Amino acid sequence: MDKTVFGTDRAWIEINVGNLRHNAEVLRDEVPSGCELMAVVKAQAYGHGAVLTATQLNRVGVRAFAVATIDEGIELREGGVGGEILILGYTGVGRASELKEYDIMQTLISHEYAEALNDQGIAVKTHIKVDTGMHRLGIPAGELSGIRDIFFMENLEVCGMFTHLCCADSRKPEDVRFTREQIDRFYKLADDLRDSGISIPKLHIQSSYGLLNYPGLACGYVRAGIALYGVPSTPKDDTILKLDLRPVLSLKSRVVLIRLVKKGDGVGYGRSFTASRDTRIAILPVGYGDGFPRSLSDGKGHVLIGRHVVPIAGRICMDQLAVDVTDVEDVSVGDVATLIGAEGYHELSAPSVADSSGSISNELLCRMGARLPVIAK
Repeated sequence: MDKTVFGTDRAWIEINVGNLRHNAEVLRDEVPSGCELMAVVKAQAYGHGAVLTATQLNRVGVRAFAVATIDEGIELREGGVGGEILILGYTGVGRASELKEYDIMQTLISHEYAEALNDQGIAVKTHIKVDTGMHRLGIPAGELSGIRDIFFMENLEVCGMFTHLCCADSRKPEDVRFTREQIDRFYKLADDLRDSGISIPKLHIQSSYGLLNYPGLACGYVRAGIALYGVPSTPKDDTILKLDLRPVLSLKSRVVLIRLVKKGDGVGYGRSFTASRDTRIAILPVGYGDGFPRSLSDGKGHVLIGRHVVPIAGRICMDQLAVDVTDVEDVSVGDVATLIGAEGYHELSAPSVADSSGSISNELLCRMGARLPVIAK
């Protein structure tokens, strides 16, 4: 086998840093004047590597980041990431001292939670989450007095207030109408707070699809997740803004074994692939343990090897999968196989792979961050 770059002997994620920076610039060009791009880097930056992604974005001037957990935020700080970090999810109030130590902002998910965090007696920076109709985390938009009360809590510095648009990706009339209602509820709350004498902090309402389908909203941040990584959630998504966003991530592996399977013999668990002819099978050391969906077994998924698109043969295992290379003569041990990404004129895009597996790009990408090395190029 040829000598390989460290980390690329088995399977790896390859990050196109140029495309990441390009996407950040494109998105920043679209946000309103005075609004910042907040890069969402939770779940290892959707599988792209959180510290790698955030440090690259720091270099092009991105100074606001969003994560899901306090430990994700601490990882960024310990990796040298500067700027603001907002935890979008829940943190136990007993970790208030860590929020202060690492200068991480905490989302207030309810009035009761805000009281409990304030009672820790530790000065913490926060953002208020407002429920405008998604009914997940957040204080209902109609509870003006409860939200106003938070601004006077001694140990909580309110640095922002936000909501989440639950169907901003849809252009169905009923979903557009509901999204408009969410937007109206949020800004009415801000107006009512202002009228009651509250100095309004930075507001944010748009995630990726909020920006792409509802551009121009007055805000302090736009929370860009999947758009930052250059792919839509599904191949069918249509948005008002058509931006030149470029895929950042590729998933690659190597051929480690080629074997001849005789006609009538089976391959893999359950012998779900039975050779209809003498068949050449290439083994790749990558599987669902690396986040590649098992539902793409038995020919539902494909792999690129060189100039060729080859089908997956049999069931995808936790650590391995097989592909049928019978009709491809120039495949050898050590060759690179692309499971997500482009080679030559062919592309297996994250949205198309996710769609074939019955999921969305967001899930597919973030499931790959556990054990695969991330290689920047």
